[in-house]
Amino acid sequence: MVPTPSRRARPVGAVALVLAVLALTGACSTATGSTAGTDGGRVVQVVAAENFWGSIAAQLGGSHARVTSIISNPDTDPHSYEPTTSDARTLTTAQLAIVNGIGYDGWADKLLATNADSGRTELNVGDLVGVAPGGNPHRWYSPDDVRRVIARMTADYQKLDPADAEYFDQRESVFETRTLAPYNQLIASIRAGYAGTPIGASESIVTPLAEGLGLKMITPESFLDAMSEGSDPTAADKSLIDQQIRDKQIRIYVYNTQNSTPDVTAQVRLARQEGIPVATVTETLSPAGDTFQQWQVSELQGIEAALKAAKAGDAK
Repeated sequence: MVPTPSRRARPVGAVALVLAVLALTGACSTATGSTAGTDGGRVVQVVAAENFWGSIAAQLGGSHARVTSIISNPDTDPHSYEPTTSDARTLTTAQLAIVNGIGYDGWADKLLATNADSGRTELNVGDLVGVAPGGNPHRWYSPDDVRRVIARMTADYQKLDPADAEYFDQRESVFETRTLAPYNQLIASIRAGYAGTPIGASESIVTPLAEGLGLKMITPESFLDAMSEGSDPTAADKSLIDQQIRDKQIRIYVYNTQNSTPDVTAQVRLARQEGIPVATVTETLSPAGDTFQQWQVSELQGIEAALKAAKAGDAK
């Protein structure tokens, strides 16, 4: 199991120090220009705050994009990440900066604000999909939102490198129809076979995925949010979840292994004791070298297997 990072708010000293250094060293510099690619075309310089978006950007950009993901270590918690000065320069001098938004990576918003007039293109996923701060930030687990991000990334590439617009169109088409085919097929299969199935979860990261799969989340939203935000869940919520498990009101339980607190560990143990199948997800790519689709397909396969096991148990 991946070590559990703290979700509690950290002091903002590190971000403040980075901002101060940037101010002293000319953070108002403009975004760097694109470089020449091996085929004579241009290469757009891209920085993604998190590697799940960076993986998609790299595959859509192909040889005409150079993508750097700041958060790529599965042990790192994006909620409370403290950037280095090097991270700040990398992000603020990109031609295309991709951030999740919705309060998930506020450190990135602060860094980008240091040279807002740089001329770079910024993709804020929360703004794109219409989810304001305070909403569920885990949009990479929403299949519909992933498709919207793919379309926007392609459009941004074409704006920054119009001479290669057709190339980016082709990359998008292949990615959507071939590369993501197993991902799309699993989503459709789970929706067709298990829509409406009640499930439990450890935190709100699972909610957009449950919605995309047509599953019914019955864990109290207050508990899901508390676990995602690093605050203490109420005794009433914990008691209700235990009862849901004992009464087998949920068919499967899904938990984030990168944020497995004692409360979550106890729920996983109880679910297994009661014969309720358990599936897992993670916050960022795990293993870190996986592509977005490899990571997601593996998790979807685990969820589908858990749902099949629950159905098989009903038939006994």
